[in-house]
Amino acid sequence: MQYVKIPGDRLGVLIGEKGATLRNIESQANVTINVDSENHRVQIENTAEPFEELTAADIVKAIGRGFSPKDALSLLKNDETIFDLIDLKRLSRNENDMKRHKSRLIGKNGRTRATMEELTNTKIVIYGSTVGIIGLYQQVELVRSAVEMIIDGSRHGSVYGFLERKRQEVNQSKFDRF
Repeated sequence: MQYVKIPGDRLGVLIGEKGATLRNIESQANVTINVDSENHRVQIENTAEPFEELTAADIVKAIGRGFSPKDALSLLKNDETIFDLIDLKRLSRNENDMKRHKSRLIGKNGRTRATMEELTNTKIVIYGSTVGIIGLYQQVELVRSAVEMIIDGSRHGSVYGFLERKRQEVNQSKFDRF
């Protein structure tokens, strides 16, 4: 049995219209989910397959951190797809520092976030004091590196160049295998 606490403003997204999203997660992940609306606590249970229970917990966490149910459910498509969370509070000295980091990570009109998503083929959400990432392990690690570079003050162009080089290396290694 897994317990996940999510923000109250995300409970409605998790449950969905007339419980549709919750039922969808339960059926696709083969779990039973109970929501305690007062304490914002979600209980996830699967007595047969612990891996499905852990994946369902990640789906609930991802929705709680701002992902759409569709993006969160992509964790079920492939065993190599993961959800990762970066806590900006740990990387910031104070509240103003965190706000500046969030602004740099989002970019003007969301351009920085969108560019990182495009270059790494991931989904990225910046919500509250966290950066959530869904994608294949290697791509998630690249986003984590890019986030740290931006927080450390690297220029956006340098970060994009880093991601582009890494993408080319991956594409070249795929080509080299044939």
